[in-house]
Amino acid sequence: MRVRVDVETDVPSLRWEDVHGPARGVVYGLLTSQDAELARSLHDEGWRGHKLRPLGMTSPQFRGAPRKNGVYTTSPDGSVWFGSPVPEIAGVLAAALAEREEIRWGAARLRVRGCVLDVAAPVEDGPVELATSTPVVVKGDGRYLLPGDEGFVGRLQHNLVHKADVLGLPAPSGLRVLGAGPRRRFTVRGKPRIGAQVRVAMEADARFVRALRAWGLGLDTLQGFGWIR
Repeated sequence: MRVRVDVETDVPSLRWEDVHGPARGVVYGLLTSQDAELARSLHDEGWRGHKLRPLGMTSPQFRGAPRKNGVYTTSPDGSVWFGSPVPEIAGVLAAALAEREEIRWGAARLRVRGCVLDVAAPVEDGPVELATSTPVVVKGDGRYLLPGDEGFVGRLQHNLVHKADVLGLPAPSGLRVLGAGPRRRFTVRGKPRIGAQVRVAMEADARFVRALRAWGLGLDTLQGFGWIR
């Protein structure tokens, strides 16, 4: 399940630490409002014996925001995407979003204008290309890796295999990076997150592709990274 939440805000820009920083707290707050035990279990234990949490989202995205060097500007036409490939989690998340009139995002208030369930075009088993709208975070040997770095593809493939294992689905193969955006650095809870938007190709089971679109690529999907367009 993928849901687009259309929002508008009361501030002309977001603080850089508020672009991705509030995301985890927002999604756990949404889950807690409907099912506190599920939220606690995911936070403390992960999902069914796995440390990964099958949840994804974006930072707030603002269409038509004015360009201003060094500033994350906003516009009246904003959106935040949420998703989960697990029906039990997705149902709770959708119910929570349906009741929200406002989302507090760091120092900003996002007024909810509506929610839209994303219905993706059908996919088939086999070759697929995926592109992200937020940076993909990958780590290897204790450092952040960017597309083009040695080890990036291997660590991203490892993450995909782990996600497939969590969901009980066949793992993809033949992962290739087709393109990448510029290096981006954000601060989350006082620590850096470094990544880049990517476009990748792989051979994958259609069910896994649908799951990835509701979860994301790479690490820290709960902080709004790696969301697939």
